[in-house]
Amino acid sequence: MHEPHLDRRLFLRATAATGAALTVGTALGAQPAAAAPGGFPDYAYVRTLLTPSQLKYNPTGEIIFPCIRGVYDKLSSPLGRYYLYYAPHDAPGGICLAHGNSLEGPFTEYPSNPIVSNKWSPHYSVSHVSSPHVLWNEDAKEFWLYFHGENTTTRLARSADGIHFTYDKVVLSASMLPAGTTETSYARVFRQDLPSRGARYVMVFMLNNTTNHRDIHWGWSADGRTWSYDQQPLVRHSDVGAVNIGGPSLLYRNNSTYVVYNKDKESGGDIMITEVGNDFSKRNHLGVFYNSRSTAPENGRSASPSFGTDGGVPYMVYEAGERLAGSIAVARG
Repeated sequence: MHEPHLDRRLFLRATAATGAALTVGTALGAQPAAAAPGGFPDYAYVRTLLTPSQLKYNPTGEIIFPCIRGVYDKLSSPLGRYYLYYAPHDAPGGICLAHGNSLEGPFTEYPSNPIVSNKWSPHYSVSHVSSPHVLWNEDAKEFWLYFHGENTTTRLARSADGIHFTYDKVVLSASMLPAGTTETSYARVFRQDLPSRGARYVMVFMLNNTTNHRDIHWGWSADGRTWSYDQQPLVRHSDVGAVNIGGPSLLYRNNSTYVVYNKDKESGGDIMITEVGNDFSKRNHLGVFYNSRSTAPENGRSASPSFGTDGGVPYMVYEAGERLAGSIAVARG
């Protein structure tokens, strides 16, 4: 088994052997696999993993932005093989945790959610915190949690066990991007070498500005704490015929890097894919990565994907349904 999202090269080398992995998936009831853009496997909805109405911590009736992590090879006594991080978005939000032994579920809610709240004295007091992305930092041997609150600010907290976190610092704010930026949030961080920039980590995130159109931006860092940011979008909404795009993630396949992201429902609600290359110089827009169904629970919108493998089978954990009225679901390749 492979660590979800820990090493995208490991994950995608595993899924490159699609014959065995996809045969297993089909035998378990998934749709027959076909080649998606970039040679990735097609994903088919399997089931809903988390629904707000079934959660003990449910202050707002909505949850967003899942992040799946394999912890079985990182912790001596984990709550389960996999940790699933998520959050409500609306105030007060709160970074939450569920745990399970399979990427197909079931997942059990951690009883003391939220593990990070909107007030953390003396570091901040904000209306909400949300969009958790957890990176296993191999250099530090720690779980690094990137999360936003307010929408202008992304913060970092660190943990030895993936549950109890120590506050670190602000890593991204609207003031670090061009004038007129009103939001910098929904960040995910990945281990990726960029020798020309002296960097070992890459961040992708959503930016909004006074035009009220959301684009995908990116940054790079030597240590995951201190960042530089490209002042131009990585992917513009207009590049792919959308009003807004968001929820970015990175994938690696056939010696190239891709960003996947979702369109707003008014623009189709699908998850899209663009090849950016290992140095982020390409802009090869490849189209639809995952086509959202019109039926429940997706209702024409899928967003914020997080990827992993279980037993060699590729999975995508994602938001399914209307923004702030959906659930967390899993699809299998």
